[in-house]
Amino acid sequence: MELTTHFLSSLLAIVLLDLVLAGDNAIVIALASRNLPPALQKKAVFWGTVGAVAVRFALTAVVVYLLHLPGLMLAGGLLLLPIAWKLLAEEEHGERQIHAAGNFWAALRTIIFADALMGLDNVLAIAGASKGHLSLIVIGLLISVPLVVWGSTLILKLIQRWPIIVYVGAGAIAFTAARMIAHDHLLAAWFDQRKALKYLLDIVLVAGICGGGWLVQRRRRQA
Repeated sequence: MELTTHFLSSLLAIVLLDLVLAGDNAIVIALASRNLPPALQKKAVFWGTVGAVAVRFALTAVVVYLLHLPGLMLAGGLLLLPIAWKLLAEEEHGERQIHAAGNFWAALRTIIFADALMGLDNVLAIAGASKGHLSLIVIGLLISVPLVVWGSTLILKLIQRWPIIVYVGAGAIAFTAARMIAHDHLLAAWFDQRKALKYLLDIVLVAGICGGGWLVQRRRRQA
């Protein structure tokens, strides 16, 4: 029962992280294929997504392997913190430097390469949330990627209507970062002897990211 609960909670975290972090990736797909005829647009989106998922899975598998090395999970957790902060504290997105492709193959290349470069935050977050289980990554990608591609407009509208969704996502990333730091091979034994500090780290990072992001947004609105 405990194993099932752990599996489902980790899967939910992966899907949530993917949905919150993939807004820009979905927009890249739309921008890259916007000049193609409608029939080719659908084809470019479909095959571009297939290629992007394949690249994303390969990158995540490599990161999952690397995170088993001492010190790298600690580094990965620290790298996730600015990603969570960026979700809440950055300025509104400006013009994206993604040019519309003139033909199917150009659109396909743009979608795959842009998604790979912009999806590094997704890869790191998912690798941390999966705790080394590739099956979780596969299931999470299969669930979340179709939602992102075919429901990107709805997702963006929901985030605009209920901004708290972004805070939930940022909190999930901060929580993942805290768990990665506490479970790193260099620190795991120390935290195991001080379990209260492990939970304190969760609270400090989640509250710091979400609270700090809220304060920045509040000051920006007042200004």
